Amino acid sequence: MAGRVLLVEDDQTLRQTLTKALELGGYRVVQAESISEGTLRFSEMINCSGTERLDLMIVDLGLPDGDGSSLIRWVREQSSVTLIIISARYDDNSKVNLLDAGADDYLVKPFSFTEMMARIRVAMRHRHQDDNPTSRIYRASGIKIDLQRHQVIRHGERVHLTPTEFKLLERLMLQSGQVVTHRQLLADIWGAEFVEHTHYLRLYMAQLRNKLEEVPAQPKLLITEPGIGYRFEAEFN
Repeated sequence: MAGRVLLVEDDQTLRQTLTKALELGGYRVVQAESISEGTLRFSEMINCSGTERLDLMIVDLGLPDGDGSSLIRWVREQSSVTLIIISARYDDNSKVNLLDAGADDYLVKPFSFTEMMARIRVAMRHRHQDDNPTSRIYRASGIKIDLQRHQVIRHGERVHLTPTEFKLLERLMLQSGQVVTHRQLLADIWGAEFVEHTHYLRLYMAQLRNKLEEVPAQPKLLITEPGIGYRFEAEFN
């Protein structure tokens, strides 16, 4: 079994459809249709262990007793469980704020079940890496990154990165496949007092692309998410 999911969605038809898709993917689903019910179910599940452990939470923003973002922020204060938002809203500021608040990903309705399952796999892999940081060497697309030695090898040749470039690459790599917001990157690399200095990111991302991309002007690894942040598009092993 892939894990246990708490699905908080008030639309009964969509809730049942998502449940079937998740069950086909090997998940066991507990349903809730409001913030109050989601809070109750979360409280029941969070202290369970083994096969009863809560592995993933999917939350709609438009719930009958309030905005799902309040539930997301409350859950993140209690737990590091994987959190994915689903919503019909497409607002960059909302996405940025919720990702900054600790959500792992944000799916805009309508979305395909294939996309949903792929996003879930990426988000859960990232959380698993955070909880079990056993591997310190990553390889993808002709690039080898050794976190312990602070080394980057590209097509067999050593790539010189400055300490800041390496920290930025490492931060994106550890969340590969997911968008990391400007504020998250700036706070993690430079400190909370630099969260408005997005020009730092533009400069260092350009330098990284020049060193790692086959065609820096057409990046395939270091992807810009306009208005939100950056994403490392690679499957590491």
